[in-house]
Amino acid sequence: MKRLLIIDRDGTIIAEPPDEQIDSLEKLSFLPYSITTLARICKEFSYSLVMATNQDGLGTSSFPEETFYPTHNKMLDILRGEDIEFEDILIDRSFAREQKPTRKPGIGLFTHYLSGTEQHRIDWEHSFVIGDRITDAQLAQNLGAKAILLQSSASKLHTTSRTDTAGLPIALEAASWLDIYDFLLVQERPQRKASVHRKTNETDITIELNLDGSGKAHIHTGLGFFDHMLDQLARHSGCDLTIRTEGDLHIDEHHTIEDTALALGEAYLKALGDKRGIERYGYCLLPMDEALAEAEVSFGDAEFNQQRIHAALDFSGRNWLVWDAEFHREKIGDVPTEMFHHFFKSFTDTAKCTLNIRAEAENEHHKIESMFKAFARAIKIAVRRDAGNNAIPSTKGVL
Repeated sequence: MKRLLIIDRDGTIIAEPPDEQIDSLEKLSFLPYSITTLARICKEFSYSLVMATNQDGLGTSSFPEETFYPTHNKMLDILRGEDIEFEDILIDRSFAREQKPTRKPGIGLFTHYLSGTEQHRIDWEHSFVIGDRITDAQLAQNLGAKAILLQSSASKLHTTSRTDTAGLPIALEAASWLDIYDFLLVQERPQRKASVHRKTNETDITIELNLDGSGKAHIHTGLGFFDHMLDQLARHSGCDLTIRTEGDLHIDEHHTIEDTALALGEAYLKALGDKRGIERYGYCLLPMDEALAEAEVSFGDAEFNQQRIHAALDFSGRNWLVWDAEFHREKIGDVPTEMFHHFFKSFTDTAKCTLNIRAEAENEHHKIESMFKAFARAIKIAVRRDAGNNAIPSTKGVL
């Protein structure tokens, strides 16, 4: 569904002069950070922009069109120069005394959004009206949206109309457009959670994943060492992870490990969504006794050159595993060593990521534990979100 940002013009995007009429280019002045913030919103967020403004008596002798449109069009040209586009520009020309339904907070200008198929395409609950007057908050209420009131020193805050805000859906009273950006960033970035239930004739698996958790793990697969490794994944990646696997262990361990990896990769794919704002690439340098986990960029210490574990990760939307590790024991705990390659390969298949792992160490237990810890730390870096960036980390615009 489409989310709207319905934005007032005077006092919100551009400063409103004392006579409340912007009828010459000399009066055109943008509010601080309005252009840069709107440009970032258009680039980074998935809102559609609509401008809605009351222009008292536009087209009458008190406000001729020939004094309005040169300034209005210049404003739009400047905004377009920064890739700021409005899908709709709604202008009411009436005077307040006429009490027409098209004048904010009336919704007469929005009838095409409130009828027919378009009504079902708008996510009003997660849409916002941005303005500097209580009438903007009232418009939000009438539309079923929420309001953001801008109260910068450069805007004209109509305090006389703010006698009673009780019951109005005011989500934010912002001091500047910077506050608006930070608020919308939080709305755009809820906790990244996913649930996966995978059931076959061989396994029954339930996974709950929260990428923005605190490292809590509740793991039960029936394989003690495998549980221990998955616990390391949660704790060292910082995700909250619950895994319940019922598998045909009376046959062998293969289906339990493979299907858990497939379900886990699917959970990561779902939780990452469109991958906006993530680092995408992950790497790690992790020493553990005689083993060392290191990134592809070769941060290694010379003294560890004979024992190293390399893990590098890319949530690229394409699955690939580069594996360079040998084991000299048949099992570690109750897990066949041949299954570790299969685990990571299955994970990359459903997570749609590229993973490079290379391992050299003397102790087999340390080798695989370091691999899982390095894998976890690489994931932690790759899924980390940049607070100041909500773009998709690809020149293609999609991952």
